[in-house]
Amino acid sequence: MLSPTRALSASARLPEKGWCSLPEEVVETLEAPERSAVAGGPNERLALHVCCGPCASAVIERLCTDWDVKCVWHNPNIQPEREHDLRLDSMRTVAERTGTSLAVLEYDVTRWMELREGLMDQPEGGARCLGCFRMRLEATARWAVSQEIGTIATTLSISPHKDVAIVNAMGREVAGRHGLCFLAEDFKKRGGFQRSVELSREWGLYRQTYCGCLPGMR
Repeated sequence: MLSPTRALSASARLPEKGWCSLPEEVVETLEAPERSAVAGGPNERLALHVCCGPCASAVIERLCTDWDVKCVWHNPNIQPEREHDLRLDSMRTVAERTGTSLAVLEYDVTRWMELREGLMDQPEGGARCLGCFRMRLEATARWAVSQEIGTIATTLSISPHKDVAIVNAMGREVAGRHGLCFLAEDFKKRGGFQRSVELSREWGLYRQTYCGCLPGMR
């Protein structure tokens, strides 16, 4: 059974800006995470940030035996809007197929651009991405608190293009700031990414060709 973990210590917090490298103490924390007393169960709710339908498909399949999954869609990084809507439609298909609920939060591109000011020329995987992860996880955490859900997670780690150490460190930091647990998991392991490809084909899901933001299209 997957177990959630508590937040990073203050000394291991990630920087607001700068290249996405992790200090040694963060990596060590991830390798030997503190276990929470809270354990998942069929009646234990979990707020899952979903980045797209294909990634969510395999993650939900893996989690649903241990958790009552509540999907949260907040991805203002996905541009242009027609691309966002294509991916959201795909996620709605996944929610219907898996019988999970889907909360669609505000598509606030203006706010996303404001927070990324000065970072648009950063390379993929740099400071722009770090802030983007934080923004989406923060929205998920706030929604979880409003619904009295104590644990959050994200589908981001299923992508072979995402650094799981960075994703999980960010998740722990954000969750801890809101008094929540974070389910730190590398969903690409045990054939997770391959399973997402299989389900995408089986369910006819739209599969994007870039992460989301306009600089990522280059």
